[in-house]
Amino acid sequence: MLYYLFNYLDKFNFPGAGLFDFISFRAALALIISLIISILFGKKIINLLHRQQIGETVRDLGLEGQIEKSGTPTMGGLIILGAILIPTLLLAKLHNIYVITMILATIWLGFIGFLDDYIKVFKKNKEGLKGKFKVIGQIGVGLIVGCILYFSKDVVVHKRVPSNYKLNVGEQFVTHQHTNNINENYKWIRTDDMTTTIPFIKGNEFNYNWLIGDWKKSYGWLIFIPVIIFIVIAVSNGANMTDGLDGLATGTSAIIGIALAVLAYVSSNAKFADYLNVMYIPYAEELVIFISAFVGACVGFLWYNSFPAQIFMGDTGSLALGGIIAVFAISIRKELIIPVLCGVFLIENLSVIIQVAYFKYTKRKFGDGIRLFRMAPLHHHYQKLGLHEAKIVSRFWIVGVLLAVIAIVTLKLR
Repeated sequence: MLYYLFNYLDKFNFPGAGLFDFISFRAALALIISLIISILFGKKIINLLHRQQIGETVRDLGLEGQIEKSGTPTMGGLIILGAILIPTLLLAKLHNIYVITMILATIWLGFIGFLDDYIKVFKKNKEGLKGKFKVIGQIGVGLIVGCILYFSKDVVVHKRVPSNYKLNVGEQFVTHQHTNNINENYKWIRTDDMTTTIPFIKGNEFNYNWLIGDWKKSYGWLIFIPVIIFIVIAVSNGANMTDGLDGLATGTSAIIGIALAVLAYVSSNAKFADYLNVMYIPYAEELVIFISAFVGACVGFLWYNSFPAQIFMGDTGSLALGGIIAVFAISIRKELIIPVLCGVFLIENLSVIIQVAYFKYTKRKFGDGIRLFRMAPLHHHYQKLGLHEAKIVSRFWIVGVLLAVIAIVTLKLR
């Protein structure tokens, strides 16, 4: 909204109004505003939750510090969601298809998580929203996002090719104000919307239509949309699994958000895309505004969520954070980098799957189930080994930073 206001004022040479044309300025402002919202309003929300006695009921898992955590306010994800959406609505171009997609996914997933927390807290049902309903909601997000990215005419992808390149079916040379006169040896073509990036591979574009075959190219969405649904469910649940220690999911999400901001800025800037020889995604620069607010919201929430936590995000936050990361990565065609970038989420998810599967297998075969980990998800395993909660979180953050750097390096390492 402020973008449109100052864009209008710029016509009258209003001092400073032109700054809102710069992505870097609006991204920095979004981060600052989200930090302020998280910190200033976070305390008020914590006090409100205390007065309403909206506290976490911690299950007895035999872990140190559980008694102290019982009763800590939950549903703090409301702070994160507000700190993401308000700066985005103020500073981004709201007619941008990518911004619309991210806002929709944020509200949708936040609502699913809120329902889960509401049932746990107010209905006194420890199970919360049934798993099948969570999955249905996540499938709905993946379906909508997939349809938008495949069928919307506002979603375009440009790929750099040599000047003597012969066009394939469905491709066309493009002339864009941002792609002219960058490199005379190359041209830009508009490729179909089924193209994505494969990390560590030279000529690293992959087309989902290849899985269908050229003879049924128009049916590529039958592969594309299910893949998106799977990614949304996996990353969203991965973030939910990771949210078990003070600041773990929040800090890890902030680190991932910074890496996504770099990837989005590079992909939406024709000069950087040309230099790095990656796909150029016009109009995706507005996503940098959104992800800056995302990072600011996570860092601001850490003010109260770091050890010892004064508030938990609950499923309201964790389901939304994971879903946002998934939809964002898909929007900038970096979804195949998620196993690297979200490695912490992945290993937390896998630890639970492996633990359950191996226990059932050994119980069926030997009559007595065997656990590979002392407890799953993985962070509880380290707690059982005697490591302090803060040390576990710090080390997971370090791993997250390492994985984020590797994900960014994939732009050149092929």
